[in-house]
Amino acid sequence: MSLDALRDLLPAYAKDISLNLSSLANETLLTDQQKWGTFLASAHAIGTPAVVRLIEAQAATVLSPEAMNAAKAAAAIMGMNNIYYRSLHLMHNPEYQTLPARLRMNILANPGVEKIDFELWSTAVSAINGCGACMDAHEGELKKHAVPSTHIQAALRIAAVVHAASRIVASEAALAG
Repeated sequence: MSLDALRDLLPAYAKDISLNLSSLANETLLTDQQKWGTFLASAHAIGTPAVVRLIEAQAATVLSPEAMNAAKAAAAIMGMNNIYYRSLHLMHNPEYQTLPARLRMNILANPGVEKIDFELWSTAVSAINGCGACMDAHEGELKKHAVPSTHIQAALRIAAVVHAASRIVASEAALAG
């Protein structure tokens, strides 16, 4: 199991992160597609090579090629949107919020998977990228579809743990290299 290989990369000081990876892999609030899509979108959003490879290998055992593509697309489009909309939110000049974005975002209309799944993945990636405006927007969409807060929290927990594992793997690789 590739997630076990990822856990093996974590040093003893990161035991909590390792245990959290294991418990989140067994999370039952989310469907398998929602869960593994969140793992995959989170890994791609962070981009630590070893973590991306291992989570992608694990996700490929559960997700269809379309869901794999959609999870990566969530990371890609949020990588752009989170910077743009976070900037608008942080800037004091309100004029920028009145200007059209003029950025292509077609994937949002047709992500190739259930809208709820894509919104969960986008929420997780937005948390990783620190865009409160995007997190609020995606959480609002999920609430319109009656997604319970516990499900949204599960996606956020996955994002947090994948982020921590990625940072640890990257820092340990820096020490070894």
